[in-house]
Amino acid sequence: MANRNAVVLAAGKGSRMKSELYKVLHPVCGKPMVQHVMDQLNQLGLNQIVTIVGHGAESVQEQLGDQTQYAVQEEQLGTGHAVQMAGSVLEGQKGTTVVVCGDTPLLTADTIRELMDQHEQQQAKVTVLTTDVDDATGYGRIIRQSNGQVEKIVEEKDASEEEKAVTEINTGTYCFDNELLFEALSQVSNDNAQGEYYLPDVLEIANERGETVAAHKTSHVEETVGVNDRVALSKAEKLMKKRINEYHMRQGVTIVDPDQTYIGPDVSIGTDVTLEPGVHIHGDTQIGSHSVIGAHTTIDHATIGEETLIKQSVVTNSQIGSRVQIGPFAHIRPESTLSDDVKVGNFVEVKKTTMGSNSKASHLSYLGDAELGNNVNVGCGSITVNYDGQSKHQTIIGDDAFIGCNSNLVAPVSIEKGAYVAAGSTITKDVPEKALSIARSRQENKEGYVDRLKKRS
Repeated sequence: MANRNAVVLAAGKGSRMKSELYKVLHPVCGKPMVQHVMDQLNQLGLNQIVTIVGHGAESVQEQLGDQTQYAVQEEQLGTGHAVQMAGSVLEGQKGTTVVVCGDTPLLTADTIRELMDQHEQQQAKVTVLTTDVDDATGYGRIIRQSNGQVEKIVEEKDASEEEKAVTEINTGTYCFDNELLFEALSQVSNDNAQGEYYLPDVLEIANERGETVAAHKTSHVEETVGVNDRVALSKAEKLMKKRINEYHMRQGVTIVDPDQTYIGPDVSIGTDVTLEPGVHIHGDTQIGSHSVIGAHTTIDHATIGEETLIKQSVVTNSQIGSRVQIGPFAHIRPESTLSDDVKVGNFVEVKKTTMGSNSKASHLSYLGDAELGNNVNVGCGSITVNYDGQSKHQTIIGDDAFIGCNSNLVAPVSIEKGAYVAAGSTITKDVPEKALSIARSRQENKEGYVDRLKKRS
């Protein structure tokens, strides 16, 4: 197989986005557009990928890292000029180069592969990815010769009435013979109203040389959507969401209301999982089979075990075991680990805390910077007092310990195995194994106090 390379066009500022954020970094389903493109290219086993950067180059390089090489387009002088910047890496090499835009997040590896395969099978020098649309207004039209070869691409403003009736459009994705590409780019002129060098001009040069200029027409119109403004961004978001949700449903996930369910592109979900309406799942999240994610739950960068139930809660950067019950209205903050069979009930907040198997905090508690063993019971209203105004401190609670309601555990402190803390206690010293600790003022009743108080007034 010939060498295969890719050039990603990501140098445009994207002024129509009216944003301080560089255009290709705008997220679609939680992931920057250019990263969607790179993820698909990475599936193709390409020899080299060159990303053309300009405005916001540092931000793009920070996002993509070493997944690609880079070339800088200092001045925005058109798509042909942008691809020419990749010549420092690719010029003179034999093989096939695909050129894709960094603002086409819906383009898939399968479609790119099909484009490249057809290009090489037909021994074409240029192959354009095209599609048919109902309304081609604003798009470049594909004008073919009688033998099916692409004669030219005509932009809307230059098209005749007959050409405007053509529904096959240019998607902006191309395949080139790499040697021809850079030879032709050196001949492309900027003698036009915009004073720019256009990549489609390479087609005309190839035709003039008598080379094969082909088109690969895809039926997946939605893949060709390019994002130039917030309206198009919203459209891409909706299409990507639909694609992701349908994939998971076909893999055995029940999504009660797909229109109101948001799943990120890197999420993995097991079979027989149920997602209720309003669920948001983002980042590198894995959910085990037979779990139920209740309505209006948000999960971000978390691992969820099997048969776990989460109701109307937030889970972030945490590890959740199997058969765990969370919520409603619980908040599992980063760096928390809930082992199997744990219960975290309503209005409980857990932060940077490990809870051992079968432990539970059923309601209205805060557990921060804590380590709980197995079979620990945390009563209603109990908190770990982990912050002294300058530093965080740890609370350690041993297996089988019982923390009574409305207890304050002032860290650093250790409640050893099997110990009991009486309700309403403020614990400032370690509690020995199997001891009962009571730390509260003795109750005193002032009889007749209310009547005396009223007489004074």
